[in-house]
Amino acid sequence: MQSAVRLPSPEAADAQSHASGGRKRSPSSRSPSPERRPPTLRTRSVDQNTNNDPSPPRNPSHSRSRSPPPLRSGPLPRDVDRQRALERQRQAEVRRREEVKEDKPLSAAEKQAAAKAEYARLLTMRSGGTYVPPARLRALQAEIGNDPQSSEFQRMAWEALKKSINGLINKVNVSNIKYIVPELFSENLIRGRGLFCRSIMKAQAASLPFTPIYAAMVAIVNTKLPQVGELLVNRLIVQFRKAFKRNDKAVCLSSTTFLAHLINQQVAHEMLAAQILLLLLNKPTDDSVEIAVGLMREVGQHVEEFNSQIAMAVYDQFRSILHEADIDKRTQYMVEVLFQVRKDRYKDNPSVKEELDLVEEEDQITHNTGLDDQIEVQDGLNVFKFDADWESNEEAYKKLRAEILGEADGSDEDDEDDSDVSSSEDEDDEADKQVEIKDQSNTDLVNLRRTIYLTIMSSGGFEECTHKLLRINLPPGLEHELPSMIVECCSQERTYNKFFGLIGERLCKINRMWNELFEASFVKYYDTIHRLETNRLRIVAQFFGHLLSSDAIGWHVISAVHLNEDETTSSSRIFIKILIEELAQNIGMKKLSERIKDDALLPALAGIFPVDNPRNTRFSINFFTAIGMGVLTEGMREYLKNMPKPTLPALPVR
Repeated sequence: MQSAVRLPSPEAADAQSHASGGRKRSPSSRSPSPERRPPTLRTRSVDQNTNNDPSPPRNPSHSRSRSPPPLRSGPLPRDVDRQRALERQRQAEVRRREEVKEDKPLSAAEKQAAAKAEYARLLTMRSGGTYVPPARLRALQAEIGNDPQSSEFQRMAWEALKKSINGLINKVNVSNIKYIVPELFSENLIRGRGLFCRSIMKAQAASLPFTPIYAAMVAIVNTKLPQVGELLVNRLIVQFRKAFKRNDKAVCLSSTTFLAHLINQQVAHEMLAAQILLLLLNKPTDDSVEIAVGLMREVGQHVEEFNSQIAMAVYDQFRSILHEADIDKRTQYMVEVLFQVRKDRYKDNPSVKEELDLVEEEDQITHNTGLDDQIEVQDGLNVFKFDADWESNEEAYKKLRAEILGEADGSDEDDEDDSDVSSSEDEDDEADKQVEIKDQSNTDLVNLRRTIYLTIMSSGGFEECTHKLLRINLPPGLEHELPSMIVECCSQERTYNKFFGLIGERLCKINRMWNELFEASFVKYYDTIHRLETNRLRIVAQFFGHLLSSDAIGWHVISAVHLNEDETTSSSRIFIKILIEELAQNIGMKKLSERIKDDALLPALAGIFPVDNPRNTRFSINFFTAIGMGVLTEGMREYLKNMPKPTLPALPVR
């Protein structure tokens, strides 16, 4: 058998001598002929000098357009390229093996593995996923099974959650928003809060006239799930900052419009609108002034009502721009129209329409995120992640959903149990056992803290807040949660707010029970002060300094403080410093010195002004001198001065 290796082409002289007997050819064109067809499969011809194996006749059209084939020495396989021939053979072998496998029945585990692989392939294609017919999807889901601990099942649940949230947001309007919101709460918005924020931002950017409806929906969700509203506000702020830097007018307009309506719904604070307006009007251009005018038309009535000083400052800036800045006539006309809108008291631009005013003012939670704050947008919430505690998290959300929607499961059963209790003693025992069941998820405690927080943050003054707090039904044994929540809310502020100190003072002076609970809170916070960051530590110290200076709590609580090198940390020393400074500022240094010298308080102050050990006394003197309170150390200095000097030990007699 002859070799199938391709032989080299003949030399140019041989090719010319071979073609000299034929007709003269025109020079070959570089561009391919449009009528060129792929060559037909052929067998290799023997050398033209031999007449034993004549080659089959050729098509004359191909012989005219193609150069004569080079000399071959043997029969050619089906593919000219040997690598192609081997690849074809390998593919045929793979197909044959697959046919053999298909003949064998697959086990249940193999079917499930194949379904998981197919589902993963469909979701991770290069195009970002592909459309799967519903029948095919149901078949894959049935084959994969309902194991919540499998990644495929959680991925299918994630995709279903995404489609459901998108569908509900896309079909909401003024008439059906009251029915869409309960359906929205039926979905796991804790897990899908990133999907909710992304979907509603996308829908709002595509249809700006629907922005008030989307803002009303967010306001309702924010009353029950504040973390969702905060995430949306953070993402809108970051989106505006990025769009402002790259001069994207459309995105800036959509972001500011959404933020304006969220401010109207009191989801965001009006100070955010002031920061955005001052940024836009700092270096005015036609586009920035246009965006600022649109924002002020939407949020103007709310700002005029809640903070008129911001409105005055913004309109003064608009007035200076109108008279001094070099802007287009069209933009000047927009500013003039804005002044006319203000003159008409925003009758065509109300802050919240009557049909969208769905949230009570005291139920709303306002987020005080600033334009220049460090903001975390949590982009990881937009993508699927495997959850090892998927079932427990779903159960927790079901309980939260039942509480939000007011679902009273098992109420009929409880009534039947109550009626049966009177019938037999056995059922009395069962009822006692049911009463002893405790909720280990602390749902009641979380609800109580939420109620206290919302009551505090929705009050206009400390007297109103105190009145509302006293009306809350505190379960027996949880009275200490009220002082704890007041201190926690106070410590979450950026600076100390006297509003919280006045609430604590009023409660302590109303009932001795609250006085004792706040004194216990002082001891608890001092013992755990090292866990707080510096700003929270400072605010807590100022809060208790206010209570001490107003005699709301007794000064005997200072006995928990032991000022020495061994029993204090850097955090506790900072706490003591700020506490003493707050006392000196509130009651004056003279009265503070007199109070410290009071004989009734000397036992309670022995820890902070020690006179038992010279080492501790010197440490306390140095501490108060370093913070500028050396006047308070006169008693300790007298103690050191009058302390008998230690006698030298006698030398041993030799």
